[in-house]
Amino acid sequence: MNRRPFDPRLLRRVPAARRDLALLALLGVLAAGLVVAQATALAVLLATAFTGQLDRVALAGFVAAVAARALVVWAQGVAAARVAATVKAALRADLLGAVARHGPGWVAGQRAGQLATLAGRGLDALDAYFTGYLPQLVLSVTVPVAVLGRVFLADWSSAVIIALTLPLIPIFGALLGWQAQAATERQWRRLSLLGGHFLDMVAGLPTLRAFGRARAQTDAVRRMADGHRLATMKTLRIAFLSALVLELVATLSVALVAVPVGIRLLDGGLALQTALLVLLLTPEAYLPLRTAGSRFHASMEGLTALDEALTLSGSAPDPTTRVGALPDGRGEIRFESVTVAYERTTALRDVTLTIRPGERIAVIGPSGAGKSTLLGLLLGFVTPTAGRVTVGGIDLADADLDGWRRQVAWVPQRAHLFAASLADNIRLGTPDAPPAEVATAVHAAALDDVVAALPDGLDTLLGERGHGLSSGQRQRVALARAFLRDAPVVLLDEPTARLDAAAETAVLSATRRLVAGRTALLVAHRPALLRDADRILRISDGRVTELTPVRAGEAR
Repeated sequence: MNRRPFDPRLLRRVPAARRDLALLALLGVLAAGLVVAQATALAVLLATAFTGQLDRVALAGFVAAVAARALVVWAQGVAAARVAATVKAALRADLLGAVARHGPGWVAGQRAGQLATLAGRGLDALDAYFTGYLPQLVLSVTVPVAVLGRVFLADWSSAVIIALTLPLIPIFGALLGWQAQAATERQWRRLSLLGGHFLDMVAGLPTLRAFGRARAQTDAVRRMADGHRLATMKTLRIAFLSALVLELVATLSVALVAVPVGIRLLDGGLALQTALLVLLLTPEAYLPLRTAGSRFHASMEGLTALDEALTLSGSAPDPTTRVGALPDGRGEIRFESVTVAYERTTALRDVTLTIRPGERIAVIGPSGAGKSTLLGLLLGFVTPTAGRVTVGGIDLADADLDGWRRQVAWVPQRAHLFAASLADNIRLGTPDAPPAEVATAVHAAALDDVVAALPDGLDTLLGERGHGLSSGQRQRVALARAFLRDAPVVLLDEPTARLDAAAETAVLSATRRLVAGRTALLVAHRPALLRDADRILRISDGRVTELTPVRAGEAR
């Protein structure tokens, strides 16, 4: 984990925050000047008050300094809240972008629960860092420097004592911070584990209820929650201990200055106004460091989340931003000795395959054999561990993936529909498609009866994940997307899975129309889909074998 109080990666990854951070630094310098001005005016005011007089100029200066200092504190709060909101929004967008560019396999590898916890509770913890700790971090630099300079001009011996005792606070704070950091990392791991398990349990709740295991999982969540509670309490104990130590060190340091000043004042070796100025400024020198130390512990969860978010979202360059050659979807697709290996398994082993233009390839095999990985390679969601995938002679590793994906129509096993109108869901890949083309795609996907039954037709708003439509209807919406895309390459991942006979017939009919005249790769188990294939490939244990090596057209 990053141990620095400020991560410089933040400025590079969130450039929009630079202006507010610069404003925070400027306000910190201004606040330091106002601290000195306020103490100077108050010292003059009190010194004259002992003589029975009222220095109106000093009073006016003191009131102005207090008012200006209050205004600066308010401005610091506004700037800190704004930079917190900017950073959280940017990091959440980066995390979603990382998920999108790395694909589903990366999400599984990094644990979906961990990402969900990080994007939610984790980044929200940055509020304490930006609004509490960071402004104090700025003040802990500017105020002690300003105070030391002013005290040195008034009484150099007191300035020497302050300069020697000031480092004690960050030293003790760092010693306790190392312990707090380890405890916070354990707390975060517990929270990520709890979030991942809870997310997995909610997703599989019907299965747990069906097998009578819901109560056992409830007990497991309770145990994890207790572990997180104990880790949190240990972190809080260290934070309270830190506050006690820092307060003690600061109090003793102030006493080391105050006692000699008092003795010299009684002996007549120091003027009253100078003594008052030193006594008023000395606590101000230690206060920002003491406050920053205590608020650092409150912000450590946010710092942990910040480090993890910056690491995850920047773990690999975004391939979609690369300017490369644009493959021609009407060209030949080749897999050349492709191997895809994950941490605990190998999905594909030394696959060599050629797909000719206009050819329809059916892929079969048991679950987990590597069929979806084969499609993921063509979509650019999966990167080969060894070997390469070329389209028209262009390696996808060096290609313009955005341009390539515009030439691909993808129909997944479970088409995801969004909480938008049916027309907007169909236009997902071609948002500017005119209504006439949408209507043509609806007809080609055999979706007319569905549109006619909806209250507002294509303008009907769907619920999350297409709530309101059956599985077969959602699959036909995905086919309508593919028809509207009118791409030369079609990838279908078991389009008839989990459908009843009537829905399967409608989807099969639309699928035949979709793949006609296009290069198609179909992951399928149903015999009806296999009959339309030019070749049938079987994947088992990551290896590809051809079952029916016939020429194009003979399989039908």
